[in-house]
Amino acid sequence: MAFKMKGFKAHDMFNPKTGEKFRAKKLADHKRMDEMGYTHDSPKKRKLTASCKAAAKRKFDVYPSAYANMWASKQQGKGKC
Repeated sequence: MAFKMKGFKAHDMFNPKTGEKFRAKKLADHKRMDEMGYTHDSPKKRKLTASCKAAAKRKFDVYPSAYANMWASKQQGKGKC
């Protein structure tokens, strides 16, 4: 990946496996995290998968609802659906 020094701004990078967040303050930090596999996408902001939505529909009488979506997102985070 090509990196340019001009215009670099501090930003967050995330470990896709653990969800660990790291603040890249310098270009060198960004390069190091990129080599370790960190990305710019937060794992917590992913959309619900179809299987998690289906599981929530089976479990709750009302879907979509805040409770059902929260449960589904936690299950997806645990890797259960």
